[in-house]
Amino acid sequence: MASISWFCCVHVRPTLCNFTPSQADKGPSLLASLEHHQTKSCSLSSIEEGRGVNRRQLLLHTAVAVPAFAVPNALALNDVSEDVRVYTDDENKFKIEIPQGWQVGNGESNGFKSITAFYPTETANSNVSVAITGLGPDFTRMESFGKVDEFAQTLVSGLDRSWQRPPGVAAKLIDCRSSNGIYYIEYWLQNPGESRRYLYSAIGMASNGWYNRLYTVTGQFVEEETDKYASEVQKVVASFRFI
Repeated sequence: MASISWFCCVHVRPTLCNFTPSQADKGPSLLASLEHHQTKSCSLSSIEEGRGVNRRQLLLHTAVAVPAFAVPNALALNDVSEDVRVYTDDENKFKIEIPQGWQVGNGESNGFKSITAFYPTETANSNVSVAITGLGPDFTRMESFGKVDEFAQTLVSGLDRSWQRPPGVAAKLIDCRSSNGIYYIEYWLQNPGESRRYLYSAIGMASNGWYNRLYTVTGQFVEEETDKYASEVQKVVASFRFI
């Protein structure tokens, strides 16, 4: 079984935007960069394990090193109802349903990494992102990372730093399940003195014809925006499909 220690070492959170003025007026400040919090106790001894770990380290960095976004081609959006439209990415072979009023942004792609973000027009701390990263040949299916329970526990426990003094970010697993080859994970994070942030992830694997790629769909909202965005975020994540 392939190691999943690399996965628990990163938490991706959208931060300040670097749009042009016209773009900045249309959406929240989430789409310019992604900051990550690397935890030092996540199996750092594995760094010396050789080429396999180097490949995982590359995967980790490609998942978080994302530059500014641009508004995508409008033809990728197809209306399906008054409330929902379908975003289709023919190149990366996935589709996802998003609310009509949400904006879309794309990060630059070099064929090995890409990220697409979906977010409300009004300023908010709620959004959904789809990050795609290449995998090595030892990753052939999601079970290569372990069963969903093990995967989820390792992910969330690797993010939790509430035991530190002073306490760091707290993390707790709420639920996890596997369906049709996709791992669904629900958990929350809370930095000291900040609002609790709820995250829903759908994680799956597909081939582009040359190598397998990991698709990580993550929706998030803060506690005070639960009534306004929780249902929308959950529905967007659940709507993700390979094509």
